[in-house]
Amino acid sequence: MFHVGDLIVYGSTGVCLVSEIAHRNGADGGERLFYVLKPLYQKCTISAPVDSDKVFMRPIISRSEADRLIDSIPHRSAEACQDRALRQLTKYYEDKIRSHDCGELIDLTMSIHAKRELAVSQNRKLGSVDERFMKRAEELLFGEFAAALEIEPDDVPDYIRSRIENMPANSSNS
Repeated sequence: MFHVGDLIVYGSTGVCLVSEIAHRNGADGGERLFYVLKPLYQKCTISAPVDSDKVFMRPIISRSEADRLIDSIPHRSAEACQDRALRQLTKYYEDKIRSHDCGELIDLTMSIHAKRELAVSQNRKLGSVDERFMKRAEELLFGEFAAALEIEPDDVPDYIRSRIENMPANSSNS
């Protein structure tokens, strides 16, 4: 169970603050315990049953885990999904997003960036499905990194760039 003040990842919403834990009437009319969540990067409030497993919830990663993941970026190799069937491509991207795993989100964004570079080299544009999922993966990833690192989401790309540029040449983090 989470506590008031905890930062958690809540489904596709991203990082939320547990602002309250309260008794409320559930859909069945009985009283249940609910988390009152305030998304960090959206203006809304969410009530989620404490005992529900319908929406994914986990604590955000730690600062050291965020730094470890960022340090692993130069050593990751992400293959671009070249599936031309939109249904399969969408399912592939959705599965990666639904993993709620920062490593998977890094791999996904890296693979779509590689796909974009290939498209540009061939004087083509990246597909709208690719663009949409890259934007969503970056929102989730940068939101969690920002919360863990205590910076703004817009500052995450510069933080990543700076950290990678300042890594020792013989670093072998993975």
